[in-house]
Amino acid sequence: MNKLMSTLCNLTLVLSGLLVATTVQAQGTPLAVELLPLGKDIGIGAGQTVTPAYEGWYENEDGTIAVSFGYYNRNTREVLDIPIGSANRILGLSAGEANQGQPTRFETGRHWGVFTVNIPADSTDKPVWHLENQGKTFHIPANLSSDYVIDAIAGDANGNFPPELRFQEDGAIGHGPAGITLGPLQTKVGEPVSIDVWASDDGKISGVAGMFMMRPGFTPPVNVAWFKHQGPGEVEFSEPEARVPGDGGQTNTEVTFSTAGDYLLRVRVTDIAGPEMSGHSQCCWTNSFVKVSVTN
Repeated sequence: MNKLMSTLCNLTLVLSGLLVATTVQAQGTPLAVELLPLGKDIGIGAGQTVTPAYEGWYENEDGTIAVSFGYYNRNTREVLDIPIGSANRILGLSAGEANQGQPTRFETGRHWGVFTVNIPADSTDKPVWHLENQGKTFHIPANLSSDYVIDAIAGDANGNFPPELRFQEDGAIGHGPAGITLGPLQTKVGEPVSIDVWASDDGKISGVAGMFMMRPGFTPPVNVAWFKHQGPGEVEFSEPEARVPGDGGQTNTEVTFSTAGDYLLRVRVTDIAGPEMSGHSQCCWTNSFVKVSVTN
């Protein structure tokens, strides 16, 4: 017993020493901001960075490759606007087009798979999202290894496919990060434009949520959310969020613009699990986009 107590005492002293040493090192060598906890975890409302994120890739029906990117705005309050240009561009493409549909407005928090870049299947292009903000520069490349295949597009995420979205009841179907694009619609500053969306889901739920929500004959509803994706002014949605039946439903929003110019809106449909629980498979949401040309 005495030997055991002695051993425990020695272990306690060692751990205490390590703790003191770690504390001294932390006090003497401040960590870089990117190594600190995220702003939302420590209550920082503004001044933190927006970090691009590479989500993975999948093969389109036409054989081209879609690489998916998202982002993390570390702030709890500050929304950043970073126009297309030297501080917000896509590099590594043989065509050299800096604007590949990436967002210019960055809402707070983590946003998964908000746009895709398409490249030919046999291409040597290596897309890179270059983003500068808050005095930092981020250079996030795509990775086309098999480890980054987005499973859900091919139905490999336990058979759970992304929700489906249409802009007309019997129109083209969008599913997955790229979805479909409508427009350009035409409107004037201050005059709302009306947009209809039809959405549905297969009723399957991945992750922990599926354990509690799945039951015979029950198709959970889906959530519809709107975002300003690109554009020079403020955008107001009459219905920024809505919920529709999972077996098929329709919702509408009226969109008003403060400034003339060209805009790109993003609509996201998620099943009950949502992006937070779907992880790498990206099974649980679908984007689509609306181009709007606004005049005075």
